[in-house]
Amino acid sequence: MTVPVIGFFNNKGGVGKTSLVYHLSWMFTEMGSPVLAVDLDPQANLSAAFLNEDRLAEFWDGENQDKTIYGGIKPLLSGTGDISGDPHIESISDNLWFLVGDLSLSRFEDELTQQWTRCLDRHERAFRVVSAFWRVMQTAAAKCEATLILVDLGPNLGSINRSVLISTDYLVIPLAPDLFSIQGLKNLGPTVRIWREEWAERLNKNPIPDLPLPKGTISPLGYIIMQHAVRLDRPVIAYERWAKRIPEVYAKEVLGDDTYTVVNPDPHCIGLIKHYRSLIPMAREAQKPIFLLKSADGAIGSHAQAVHDAGKDFSSICQEIKKRIHFKE
Repeated sequence: MTVPVIGFFNNKGGVGKTSLVYHLSWMFTEMGSPVLAVDLDPQANLSAAFLNEDRLAEFWDGENQDKTIYGGIKPLLSGTGDISGDPHIESISDNLWFLVGDLSLSRFEDELTQQWTRCLDRHERAFRVVSAFWRVMQTAAAKCEATLILVDLGPNLGSINRSVLISTDYLVIPLAPDLFSIQGLKNLGPTVRIWREEWAERLNKNPIPDLPLPKGTISPLGYIIMQHAVRLDRPVIAYERWAKRIPEVYAKEVLGDDTYTVVNPDPHCIGLIKHYRSLIPMAREAQKPIFLLKSADGAIGSHAQAVHDAGKDFSSICQEIKKRIHFKE
């Protein structure tokens, strides 16, 4: 039995996607669900969130690079074998594990482009390459007995993200209520639908009956509005203008639904996350999520209330995601 994979993706960068994955990973764990977090963004920002620089340096030097996600697929890139059968899993807490990212992951881009085409010609190695990310994640999840896999993707529509997305069962789109996110949806939605169709075509050509492959469902769970500015508990006018456009554009571009009638609240909106500005540097210094900050970390007075509010926000989103994927332990 495979572990559900939830991808967090927006081809427009700077919306707070990595911070979202980091905090949701912790919150799911706090709620009792063992989680495997995976950094498949070649910029490796999630790795920098989970690990300090000294620990990252240990992974990224020549001797230990085989313990990153890149090391797990490197035999395929060099043509000497298949994925690692025993990927390294970094333990973050009792129920939270992490597959460490790697800047070298970008070297896999050209290979994935070539092998995507060769899948149509029933090349065995092509299917092993294209499914490598999914198979490493599932192997790691089985090893640590995780019940959910959360994946951070880079902000682009390249071949790495195509292979990552066909490895996902569900897709969550973090959005900022601005023009750039609206335009990003118009690129993202049609592209994801095309990739889903193309992978379905390739699955029928798999020449290796016993090779486990992802189904490539990439089922859209909805969107999360990030870092919305609040004044008297209402979005400011500049953001409100774009927030009103999101439901219609999401339905049309991501779901392919031209007949969607906007209702309030929009059922496709999973939740909203405030920009907890004053807590972010405090959390980075303490190396923990903002909702786990304590008075000893400096979370006193108004900060303590903000910590409580953040916990409610992230807990609500985790509960909603569980409901949408019909999650059972």
